[in-house]
Amino acid sequence: MCGICGVIRYDKDHTDETLIEKMLPALETRGPDDEGIYTKDGVSFGHKRLSIIDLSENGHQPMIDKELKLAIVYNGEIYNFQELRDELRKKGYSFRSTSDTEVLLKAYHAWGDEFVKRLNGMFAFCIHDETRGRFLLGRDRLGIKPLYYVEEGRAFYFASNTQALKSVGVIRPELSPEALHYYLSFHAVVPAPHTIFKNVKKLQPGTVMSIDANGEKKIFSYWDVTFERRETLSEAEWIERVLNGLRKSVKRRMVSDVPVGALLSGGLDSSLIVALMAECNPCSLHTYSIGFEDVGNEEGNEFYYSDLIAKEFRTKHQKIFIDSRRLLPNIEKSVTAMAEPMVSHDAVAFYLLSEEVSKQTKVVLSGQGADEVFAGYHWYPKMMNGTRDAVTEYKKAFFDRTHEEIIDALQPKYHGSDVSGKFVSTHFAAPGATIPVDKALRLDTRVMLIDDPVKRVDNMTMAWGLEARVPFLDHELVELAASIPPELKVASSGKHILKKAAERLIPHEVIYRKKGYFPVPALKYLRNEYLDFARDILTTEKAKKRNLFNPAYVEKLLGAPEEHITVLGGSKLWQLTVLELWLQKMGC
Repeated sequence: MCGICGVIRYDKDHTDETLIEKMLPALETRGPDDEGIYTKDGVSFGHKRLSIIDLSENGHQPMIDKELKLAIVYNGEIYNFQELRDELRKKGYSFRSTSDTEVLLKAYHAWGDEFVKRLNGMFAFCIHDETRGRFLLGRDRLGIKPLYYVEEGRAFYFASNTQALKSVGVIRPELSPEALHYYLSFHAVVPAPHTIFKNVKKLQPGTVMSIDANGEKKIFSYWDVTFERRETLSEAEWIERVLNGLRKSVKRRMVSDVPVGALLSGGLDSSLIVALMAECNPCSLHTYSIGFEDVGNEEGNEFYYSDLIAKEFRTKHQKIFIDSRRLLPNIEKSVTAMAEPMVSHDAVAFYLLSEEVSKQTKVVLSGQGADEVFAGYHWYPKMMNGTRDAVTEYKKAFFDRTHEEIIDALQPKYHGSDVSGKFVSTHFAAPGATIPVDKALRLDTRVMLIDDPVKRVDNMTMAWGLEARVPFLDHELVELAASIPPELKVASSGKHILKKAAERLIPHEVIYRKKGYFPVPALKYLRNEYLDFARDILTTEKAKKRNLFNPAYVEKLLGAPEEHITVLGGSKLWQLTVLELWLQKMGC
């Protein structure tokens, strides 16, 4: 896992290496082990390395192949790189390293742009093809690795986070009304290619972008998932397939030249992953969980369940308890680490957990994605009834605000049409999913998952140089899950097939417990010093000068924050606070 950046000049003018030197510090935490710069006429790449595969200098980036006249800067892990390397050797290619980076270079040369279809993993990259005078940028199918870019005049800038782009002054502080609408309705999810800033884009998952010598760009999608039933299997057969698919996915993600641990919340998803990791590595498995203070009747930890799993599989388990004195000072740090503003309360939990875990390991497996892929959320069963108005049903179950409330929340200069509602309608109408629950599952897998839990885990773990791998997002497993009849997924209050598979491996008590998350109740209810914190952020001179929110709306939330909770259990006041704080941290 690493941080990447680059500048491409269409006019082939000399590229100032100092631009890369300015960008690299913003990527420091993503790759603290090594750094490198590559410069040719009209192009400069920068790289910060976290050494996971091939720890030697042979894995150094940017990687240059002088014979093939190719250069690459790359972030991620290719889990099938050894198989691809064997295939490329048979075609006559030789290798000087054992890294997956070199495999990408040779694979591009051998198979062209279509090589990405052969990759199993998480990745973002830019390849310079000197012979053809072109560039190719790509992002993995599920958007696990980020890639942001700005086009400014005759130059193209890209990086793993927005902070690196900000460091060279190419981000304009002009906010996108459309992105603000997404942020306030769609649980802070701003679908690619959009971001909060008008002139900053992010490459869409499952796509590659080519840039020719004249600066002409072409983007094509190389993957999508369709929800079709191609064969009829019994429940037992589906269970077996899911278990086999998940076993294969976990085994792939155990490939590393450093030890691999696990983030263990004590829920079904992380517990199942730990069970399968224990099959691969039964003697030395490290697991980690985090907890906070209770607020009122809401518990701040799930240690009881994580302890059960740790004992069951004899892991070397560490419980990390965070009291309120430590939580509050780290809120600003976690927001500063966000490439885009994110409202989920557990962002700070992942940030603090990653800090502690990174002291002991560089790689962990995490359970993100199971709810979207295997239908774990409460709105999926509601959409099994064949409702004609699936869009309304989805919005009612997921959206944080109605369009009317968004208009009330924002100042008139940011008012516009209901872009979030239109986005859902367009997505639901696309081919590849015919029944309402499949439409919702596809939207959540292809959009919400990527720009909420996946982005959150990437940003918070990489803030401490920790690589998080997500077995539930193996694209083959995602395709398998999409083919399972929905009634077998939504039964048992959701994730029925996954639960039945888990019965063979983990305690019943963990599988059928009440659904939980990383609980951070202090950020849900915003009492005492947390309410003061929100008030201070939203009433600063910078906030007043920005004039983003309607003051009357802000005062209404400040006056009774616990009365303004979203359908997903989030604080509407916290959403405003995070956005304003993030903009201030970005220097806007």
